[in-house]
Amino acid sequence: MKGIGTDEKAIIDVLAHRSNEQRQAIKNMFKTMFGKDLISELKSELTSSMEQISVALMLTPAEYDAKQLRDAISGAGTKEGTIIEILCSRSNKQIADIKAAYKFIYSADLEKDLMSDTSGHFRRLCISLLTGNRMEGQPVNLQKAQQDANELYQAGEKVLGTDESKFNQILCSQSFEQLRVVFEEYRKLAKKGLDQAVKSEMSGDLEKGMLAIVGVVENKHRYFAERLYHSMKGAGTKDDTLIRVIVTRCEIDMVQIKMEFQRTFGQTLESFIQGDTSGDYKNMLLALVSG
Repeated sequence: MKGIGTDEKAIIDVLAHRSNEQRQAIKNMFKTMFGKDLISELKSELTSSMEQISVALMLTPAEYDAKQLRDAISGAGTKEGTIIEILCSRSNKQIADIKAAYKFIYSADLEKDLMSDTSGHFRRLCISLLTGNRMEGQPVNLQKAQQDANELYQAGEKVLGTDESKFNQILCSQSFEQLRVVFEEYRKLAKKGLDQAVKSEMSGDLEKGMLAIVGVVENKHRYFAERLYHSMKGAGTKDDTLIRVIVTRCEIDMVQIKMEFQRTFGQTLESFIQGDTSGDYKNMLLALVSG
């Protein structure tokens, strides 16, 4: 970054081939050695999507999710897709870290901000997920799963109207492992998947949120593969989604997401990125997904 022009290749080589923990150490050492903030320097040297992805890589996972949620609920309109993706797929600890980061960065309470920006059953879903109170790490209970499957059936398919609070209660409190068995039991009972019940019983953001939970529970890697696919398919690229999924998953399960992407859409993720992006931004994305 020193002098005239910027060596984007060097930035890609360093940022895309280090872990987040290593990038945090680099950020701290940069300030120690040069008396400058690395994120501010990157912002001044880069533009557009290349700036966006480089800054995203320099934040801790909790800081990045907190900033994404802030962007989703501030300004004109609400980006419900961002809120749903983050809250439906993070662990209890990750949600606690996000809330702490949000408080530190913005001196504000994430729950209060979400409550003021959402409404109805979708608001309840968001707040339930934001408690980060899933029953993680407990053995699967088949009898409880059968009971919950029956309660979901009674709350939706079996009656005129829908008891959304029952769906909220079960889908937001049980572990993903337990919910997987609940969904299997539901299919036996109703002769259809819970996703089909949600589509027929709900609408709007609540439907999208419930479907996201079902998708993450049934196959988290396919859920993120679909998020990537729809961020690039059609006119224009939804760079916010593309960057967020790649940055947040590249150190966790990108290999499995790439496998699901190819299995589901018949193309490699790399070839999709090649055809939909360009320049240094494309090179950064490809470096991150290649591992």
